Amino acid sequence: MSHMTTRRHLLRGAVGTAALATVGAVGAAGTGTAQAAQAAPLAPTAGTALDIGILLYDGYSLLDPTGPAEVLSRLPGATVTMVAQERGPVRTDTHDVAVMAERCIADVDHLDVLLVPGAGNRGTVAAMENQELLRWIRRIDRHSQWTTSVCTGSLVLAAAGLLDGRKATTYWASADYLQTHYDVTYLPERYVRSGKIVTAAGVSAGLDMALYLASLIAGDSTAKAIQLAIEYDPHPPFDAGNAAKADPELKQHALRLLAESQER
Repeated sequence: MSHMTTRRHLLRGAVGTAALATVGAVGAAGTGTAQAAQAAPLAPTAGTALDIGILLYDGYSLLDPTGPAEVLSRLPGATVTMVAQERGPVRTDTHDVAVMAERCIADVDHLDVLLVPGAGNRGTVAAMENQELLRWIRRIDRHSQWTTSVCTGSLVLAAAGLLDGRKATTYWASADYLQTHYDVTYLPERYVRSGKIVTAAGVSAGLDMALYLASLIAGDSTAKAIQLAIEYDPHPPFDAGNAAKADPELKQHALRLLAESQER
């Protein structure tokens, strides 16, 4: 194989090898494997549309929409689209990166899955006060199969009135605000399901939430396969990602870094 071999060809070769091994395993296992396959949750079949929309608004945190998009776009039959008030690039909280919104909210009246990302103070507060956005979120939620959020996106859902009387999670530094300003019970978990609403904690927790949502939609087997496909096997160099274990000095340093990065 030449040095010009593309990544797609390499992946295709790897999948082909795995498929041959799977065929051999099925032949050896016989009916037991077939019965197990029938008992497993079924993923959406080819041609079954699953319309997933991720809301973008000025000042969102980059990984909040893009992490879940990486997971959910691998679901069979799924289409993931970025949606904003206006089509075009939407800037993150640091102003350094923009993601393209292909649809505007005026043109979207139904989604199977809605995801609302979080943001820094500027973006979150503006979204919570944006009545056009809140009306659209409520309208989409009426018919969605799942309504989800990442990080302070749960504050936006709360501002829209969708978390009243529910349990939810959010970014650790926003937990007190969520509980004191809304009728919400905060749980310090990576993700929390309350009916059809699934909220995730800060930023990176969106990946965990998306995999959990994938398991609810397509079954554990597909969700596990997606996790392997994106090689999501985190082994961070530091045990410093849990606010419950962090000392006050580290928390202040973290919040200071966030604030400074958003003021550039």
